Amino acid sequence: MEPLSAGWTTSPHAGESLRVRVEEPSAPAGVRRRITALAERLGFGGERLGQVQLAATEAATNLVKHALRGEMLLRIVREGGAAALEFVCVDHGPGIADVPVSRTDGYSTSGTLGLGLGSIERLADHSGLYSRPRAGTVLYARFRPPGDAPRAPGAMPPIAGLTVTLDGEEECGDAYTARLVDGTVYAMLCDGLGHGPLAARAASAAVRAAHEVASPSRPADVLRCAHRRMASTRGGAVAVAAIEPAAGRVRFAGVGNVAAWIVGPERRHGMVSVPGIVGSHAERIREHDYPLPPGAVVVLHSDGLTGRWGLADQPGLLGRDPLLIAASVLRDAGTRHDDRSVLAVTTSGWEVPA
Repeated sequence: MEPLSAGWTTSPHAGESLRVRVEEPSAPAGVRRRITALAERLGFGGERLGQVQLAATEAATNLVKHALRGEMLLRIVREGGAAALEFVCVDHGPGIADVPVSRTDGYSTSGTLGLGLGSIERLADHSGLYSRPRAGTVLYARFRPPGDAPRAPGAMPPIAGLTVTLDGEEECGDAYTARLVDGTVYAMLCDGLGHGPLAARAASAAVRAAHEVASPSRPADVLRCAHRRMASTRGGAVAVAAIEPAAGRVRFAGVGNVAAWIVGPERRHGMVSVPGIVGSHAERIREHDYPLPPGAVVVLHSDGLTGRWGLADQPGLLGRDPLLIAASVLRDAGTRHDDRSVLAVTTSGWEVPA
């Protein structure tokens, strides 16, 4: 993939995101080995590398001992020219009965390394946790490379995505990119046709198209640029949204079967894509406006995930970190034999123009 344009949050490059099932006693050692390899790419070493290893091993050990169907995503995340190391844990139960106590330094569930979740959060530069009894837990921790300037929590963009490559493939055929400009988030998700390197090439072309169109821009214009860019590829499904909390609206254009949802406090509302393949058959590009309720979340996901998910039965999650929302959707939606991706954009907790 070409260098990223300034300000864009974009899905990991090939080889920079790994999914590890964490169910066997030997799994934490594998997590430690894999996250070490990613950390060393970013220049981690010495004491800071040891902290990353310790936090990731503790998280993996907790999954083995206490979770059901635990998984970790280990990845390099990129925002413009900056990169950071991150792990995301998801499981299906039993959840944490008392989250505030679990985050206290010195607290540890039995048999773990004795750090406790609070210490994992203290070691990380940014982190988040959401859990419900009998439903499972999602946790993430992010670490800046040595020498990077600290970043205030309020400076984090209201954007987060996750991609999971189909088992047996080395490259993900799904990709996303998003950017916050003057109170509007411009977001795009592409599901390249099929999977493997050719699908990844198509998705990469869609990302480049989004970066080429100057912001502010209309989603339909981004989609038309993607159609031209993807003409030399096998094509794919593409969804583009401009999310404007101050105006209370989402402008949306989509072709193909990328799902797009506005999730409010009371219900979720789907946004309509037209049939076709971007890069091949996308003659009827249409843009629609949708109302955006206060505090709503916009979620885009590929058809590697089904629509069998919701946030209504997860109290408090709607106003939380977008990565916790994306991880919950990835965990809870049924899956198909394909690459999987989800992009979440929150609309509360960040400043917009008056």
